[in-house]
Amino acid sequence: MRLRALLDTDALGLRLLGGESELDRTVRGVMTTDLRDPSRYLSGGELVLTGLAWRRGAEDSEPFVRILTGAGVAALAAGEAELGAVPDDLVEACARHRLPLFSVNESVAFATITEHVVRQVSGERAGDLAAVVDRHRRLMTPGPGGGGPDAVLDLLRSDLDLRAWVLSPTGRAIAGSNNGGPASAPDVRARLAAEHLAAVRTGRRGPYRVTVGTTTYSLFPVRSSGHRPTTATGPGAAGSRDVRETVLSDWLLAVEADAGDWPDERLDLLHGVTQLIAVERDRRDAARTVRRRLAQEVLELVQAGAAPAEIAARLRVAAPVLLPGLGVAPHWQVVVAGVEWEGGDVEGGPVAQALLEEILVDPLSAGPEPSDRIAVAHTGTEAIALVPLPSVATQHDDGGTSHALKAMGDEAGLAAESLLEAVREPLSAGLADDGRLTVGVSAAVHSAEGLRGALEEARHARRVAAARPGRVCAAGHQELASHVLLLPFVPDDVRRAFTARLLDPLRDYDRRHRAELIPTLEAFLDCDGSWTRCATRLHLHVNTLRYRIGRIEQLTGRDLSRLEDKLDFFLALRMS
Repeated sequence: MRLRALLDTDALGLRLLGGESELDRTVRGVMTTDLRDPSRYLSGGELVLTGLAWRRGAEDSEPFVRILTGAGVAALAAGEAELGAVPDDLVEACARHRLPLFSVNESVAFATITEHVVRQVSGERAGDLAAVVDRHRRLMTPGPGGGGPDAVLDLLRSDLDLRAWVLSPTGRAIAGSNNGGPASAPDVRARLAAEHLAAVRTGRRGPYRVTVGTTTYSLFPVRSSGHRPTTATGPGAAGSRDVRETVLSDWLLAVEADAGDWPDERLDLLHGVTQLIAVERDRRDAARTVRRRLAQEVLELVQAGAAPAEIAARLRVAAPVLLPGLGVAPHWQVVVAGVEWEGGDVEGGPVAQALLEEILVDPLSAGPEPSDRIAVAHTGTEAIALVPLPSVATQHDDGGTSHALKAMGDEAGLAAESLLEAVREPLSAGLADDGRLTVGVSAAVHSAEGLRGALEEARHARRVAAARPGRVCAAGHQELASHVLLLPFVPDDVRRAFTARLLDPLRDYDRRHRAELIPTLEAFLDCDGSWTRCATRLHLHVNTLRYRIGRIEQLTGRDLSRLEDKLDFFLALRMS
């Protein structure tokens, strides 16, 4: 506010005694003092209120005014209650130093003036912050005039000298990956995410201060506009329903600074930035709607026992959406995840859906949204991901394929044992003592006929993971060994998927080359692995038999000298 505005408010009881030409000065604060030297408490721009108790004689006015002028105060207001009038020596000293001087009527309390100035100055600051936030909002707007979260973080760095990162709940860098510093390392980001989730679960009010090594960070929650921020505090907050519904999906803003001594206006600005980033989060969630719908439609067809041709048609629609530019239909893999909370009062499906979409993004990937290649549906209790796996022939190492896609580009696809490595620490912190995440991964399937078996296989693998200790567990199709398939509770679809995965490569090869690998395998097992007896039975030379067995091992990745692999083939042939 301007000094001139003080004279326009009759309730303040101010009368100008000198400095009329300086009334356009800006007032940034107010201070009341009767110290002879208040300079240590002044930062510039204040309206100083004094009752003149510091003045013992006329010679005291000059040094007092000189100190105020040196500190850069905006003006001095002297009360009339102590001396009845403002002494001339003070008026003259202020005139010499061009310091505006007001007298304060004895009927007006200094508290009244202080309250008025603080209210006006706060309003002006709010307007300045609103202008800054509005500029940031325009930068966040998608399109030619917008730059997304990275543009906002660039402004924080250039305007406030703050390095900051937008992180997912697992510590993946969503924005700010080029900011350098310790937080650019994946292990540091995972630690920050873990500390953030642990703080949220305890109900502490943000920002949360964390020290990693020698660097202090302040963590600000970024909550989607569809999520209600929890107001729970204390030990009971960790189990509050609102927290558990959102803790594993909300982003965070990590700032390389200690916000413990920040002024309110800077904290307000950072909270405004988190609201802008939340808009970007909502936009990305909305962009996932089509992919989620595709996954839901495929899931409903598979569970309803629809004809393979109908499922295949739906998959052909999904393929170009998830893998733009792909000329042939990909292979598919199914991943099932479940989040379970003690008490069962929180539906696990939606939480698991958001979490699985995050887990399936390679934490080391960069560039455009790699999650665009993942479609995740959910039921009431679990999330189901349909992950496309392009064949090796369709991949190109021209820089256009992301790290995440290359990692799943061969027939092996996603591996359960490595899927959760990078996210186990932060997610365990978010699940705390009352939650569990279990994940099951199927083998890759090459057609719509195998999708139902892959779904049941992934679900059964998740049950295997659920039997293990720990807050975050995963199991893959490789762990559904032959002895497990003998158990009575294993679904028939899982047995069929196991058989098809092991024998279909041999059947396809026989169909194309008439190589008789299946009959050769059956005879080899019937002869207990004896080369001579099997060659005699098949009327083959032993070298020819060795060639066929070598081809079987090459196509299936198995070793027929191992008892376990012989048992798997034996059971697969009996169940086929």
